[in-house]
Amino acid sequence: MRTQKESVRGLDKLDRKILRILQEDARISMKDLSEQVGLSITPVIERVKRMERDGVITGYHARISAPALGATLLVFVEITLNTKSASMFEQFRREVLRIPEVQECHLVSGDFDYLIKARIHEMAEYRKLLGDMLLQLPGAAQSKSYVVMEEIKETLFLSTDAPV
Repeated sequence: MRTQKESVRGLDKLDRKILRILQEDARISMKDLSEQVGLSITPVIERVKRMERDGVITGYHARISAPALGATLLVFVEITLNTKSASMFEQFRREVLRIPEVQECHLVSGDFDYLIKARIHEMAEYRKLLGDMLLQLPGAAQSKSYVVMEEIKETLFLSTDAPV
């Protein structure tokens, strides 16, 4: 199996076009995909399977409207740990994975240690999330929160242009 770096270098123009189309519509039929790419079905299927096997395509998901489920409040939280060690980072990681309201969690460099993105229903639920869950995570010493007033852009799309 090739490494992910080798896989990225091995992507040609057609692979990138396939990726661009799949990002727009992952439910597209292989027949329609092959027509848009300009190849017959078999080579397109082989390319898609190779990119799945190599970890370039990591999955297919339904994009669900958060407001449709009542999760209208989007918050970002900076968390600073009181101790920085490999075991503390691992404990924090293991526990944050268990919190369903947390959509993203990133270990970052800078003035704080983690940046968390969460979607919830209302401010009272956020207060509970922060006090009863996030600040109870292993090593959590302090937090700083940002409540989103307006979402300007949110996308999962990645540029498929070749690096220069």
